[in-house]
Amino acid sequence: MKRFFAAALIAAVAMPIMVPAASAQSQREVRRERQDLREERRELRDARRYGDRRDVRRERRDVREERREYRDAVQDRNRRWGDNDWRTHRGSNRGVYARGSWRAPFRYQGFRAGVRIAPTYYGSRYFISDPWRYRLPPAGRYQRWVRHYDDVLLVDTRRGYVVRAIRNFYW
Repeated sequence: MKRFFAAALIAAVAMPIMVPAASAQSQREVRRERQDLREERRELRDARRYGDRRDVRRERRDVREERREYRDAVQDRNRRWGDNDWRTHRGSNRGVYARGSWRAPFRYQGFRAGVRIAPTYYGSRYFISDPWRYRLPPAGRYQRWVRHYDDVLLVDTRRGYVVRAIRNFYW
């Protein structure tokens, strides 16, 4: 098990050199870090019960390292993106912004900020569940990012007003 973790750690350190990738953590990766931390804590508990001092020391160090990795993953995940960070991110991650086969039961209509729209346009079906993935700024209270064909709208869900509209967001 230790060799596997060592090999994974070496691969993780070497991987950014070989393949340029986004440094941001997805929710799945944060969850995986949390599971690794729990496993290291279990191993520390077992070392305290059945191991000697050297085992306990080694497991404490592993728990410390896992805690640090988890904290970094959570901090990266909770980073607040600026207003236009999505523009630079879109250029290097074209697949994330691919339009795909997205359809709606209504025709396209270009919305602008300040317009009131019907609830059918911002129903839960059209919510962007993970705006962090697209580097959109966080939505305020009672606001949601909504997809409308290739556009993205920030909608006040209580009143139905478009707070912000980003045209041609998806490719």
